[in-house]
Amino acid sequence: MDFQLMLAPMEEVTNDAFRTLCYNNGADMTFTEMVRVSNLAKAKKFETDRIRISNATPTQIQLAGAKINEYEKFLSSFKPENGFKSFNLNLGCPSPEFIRQGIGAAMVKRITRVNEIVKLIQKYGFECSIKMRLGVNNYEKMKGAYLNLINNVDASFFIVHSRTAKQRSNEPADFSVYYKCLDTGKLIVANGDIKTREKVLELKKMGLYGAMIGRAAIEDPLIFKELKV
Repeated sequence: MDFQLMLAPMEEVTNDAFRTLCYNNGADMTFTEMVRVSNLAKAKKFETDRIRISNATPTQIQLAGAKINEYEKFLSSFKPENGFKSFNLNLGCPSPEFIRQGIGAAMVKRITRVNEIVKLIQKYGFECSIKMRLGVNNYEKMKGAYLNLINNVDASFFIVHSRTAKQRSNEPADFSVYYKCLDTGKLIVANGDIKTREKVLELKKMGLYGAMIGRAAIEDPLIFKELKV
């Protein structure tokens, strides 16, 4: 199985043109910026424009939200475009507003609801991956909230940003968690502080499925060529 390099979903960054630029320079999979299912269910143009895929660049659409009826309404009218590969659930957004609403990183411990969403997406014939944090805070991390979710949800793969929602981006990512993630037997993608080919080689040797690149790709969209292993 080839090690996958993925472009992270980033608001106001990973539009159609940027995704294609990164794909043409070595990214294996790209993701739209996060979109609210509540707005997609209402067919709001500013949100539907964000998930437009104009060419064959492999793209997953990242969805944020927790209400089953909104997913049902959106999926019932969704028509995949050429480059669409699958959906991705946002279980990682650290926004305090999202946490208050019980979405984003707050969903890491909402295993029943996440399972319902994943199964609904699969019922419509689409695959679903998950992008997640280690929990909202260090307590959830230490209690293994992220492992409980990985163990109990049947997603195609899990992108694990190895920080909690409370941690800032200048705090170091905890790469040691990936050994526990791999013990679940699921496909795991690393995310956070991945900027060098040496780090990618280390992650590949650990047995990870891939690595997701975010901020480093903003600085240099050609970085995927440099990171290929």
